[in-house]
Amino acid sequence: MTDAQWRHLEPHLPPEKPWTGHPNAPHRRIINGILWILRTGAPWRDLPERFGPAGTVSSRFYRWRGLGVWGRILAALQGGAEERGEVDWDLHFVDATVIRAHQHAAGARRDGAAGSEAQTREALGRSQGGFSTKLHLRAEGNGRPITAVLTGGERHEQIALEALLDQGAVRRSGGGRPRLRPRRVAGDKGYSSPTARGRLRRRHIGAVIPSKSNQRRQPNFDRAAYRRRNLVERLINRLKQFRRIATRYEKRAVNYLTMVHIGMLLLWL
Repeated sequence: MTDAQWRHLEPHLPPEKPWTGHPNAPHRRIINGILWILRTGAPWRDLPERFGPAGTVSSRFYRWRGLGVWGRILAALQGGAEERGEVDWDLHFVDATVIRAHQHAAGARRDGAAGSEAQTREALGRSQGGFSTKLHLRAEGNGRPITAVLTGGERHEQIALEALLDQGAVRRSGGGRPRLRPRRVAGDKGYSSPTARGRLRRRHIGAVIPSKSNQRRQPNFDRAAYRRRNLVERLINRLKQFRRIATRYEKRAVNYLTMVHIGMLLLWL
C-alpha cells in the first residue's frame, strides 16, 4: 500500500490499542498482509513473515468484518468522492459474473440446514462453469463500484437486481438523505424481462436495456448510453485481477463478500 493510499485509509480505521503487555501489530502491516492474500489468493498459512503471524493478520480481517469496518471504509470513500462531485448519478451499470469456487469453499458448517439450503445460504451453486458463485455488481457512471451482491452460480442476473438498486446509498455533501438511485440504469439482455423493467419503473429509474428478439422493441432505446456499459465489464476485469476474488476460497459468503469489498475500496482510493 502506497503512502497516498494509506493517508486516505488510515482515518477510517479503528484506533490501535495501547500497549498492554503484548505489542499490538501496526494496522498498516496487517493491512498489507491482507492485501497480499487478496492479490495472490494464497492461504493464510502461507503469509510471509514480514507481515507478522498469519493468525494475527487473519483474526484482524475477521474481527473487522464482524464489526463492519470494511463496509464503513467503502462507504466513507464513496461519500468523499460524492463531496468532490466525482460520482456520476446520471447512468449506472449492472452486470454479473460467475466466480469459480475452489473445493476449499465447500464444507461450511450447516447449522441444521439441508445440503442445498446450506449452499444457497452461502451463495454457492452449480452452473455450466461448475461449482460457483455469481457476483452481481452496480457501477456508477465513471465505472467505479457502488455495491455488490452474491448468489449461487446458477441464478439469473435479475434475481439480484432489487438488492443492487436498494443497496449502496452514498452520503451527500452537506448532509441530507444519502443518495441511492441513479436517473438511469444500463444492463444487457439478461435484465430485459418485464419483471426487471417493472422493478426499475417502480423506483422511477429509466431502463437502458436492449430487447430480446421475442420482445417488443423499445422505441427510445439509447444506444450511445448502452455502449458505455463496457465500463462495468472493465470493472469486473479489474476486480478479477485480485486472485482471491477471481476464485472463491472462502467457505462463508460473508467472508468472500468482504474480500470483494476490499477490492472495491482499493478502486476508490
